[in-house]
Amino acid sequence: MTKTVFLLNGPNLNLLGLREPDVYGSKTLKDIEDMCRPVAGRYGFDIVFRQTNREYEMVDWIQEARTSAGLVINPAGFSYNAVPVLDALKMCQCPIVEVHISNIHKRVTEAHWRADSIMSAAATGVIAGLGVDGYPLALDFIGRKITA
Repeated sequence: MTKTVFLLNGPNLNLLGLREPDVYGSKTLKDIEDMCRPVAGRYGFDIVFRQTNREYEMVDWIQEARTSAGLVINPAGFSYNAVPVLDALKMCQCPIVEVHISNIHKRVTEAHWRADSIMSAAATGVIAGLGVDGYPLALDFIGRKITA
């Protein structure tokens, strides 16, 4: 049986590489997916890589991933008030790694609410501020959990 890890991305990340490159860098979601596939291959699992701007779609995908081998999520704008997304994450039976490209804790100077993600309450762990390198690190963590 093949193990699957879901990598889910929230609002506006479809414009990664174009949107605020001084904050998020110049890599696209396709670049990130390309970075993650070798990590998945190393551990022998498949990845499902998706992005949505729609909260209901994210909830559906999290429910689909609920019993998978793992879930990496960059909730993006859902981080701060998308309670249905948080509730869906709480139902997951797999390790969850929350990833943020920027250091959300440092962004408090922009707006105080950017420093706190409600999704962290459901996450096994959080990676923030390491740029797009956070994604393969999250997958490596899940890969080690799967093979342990």
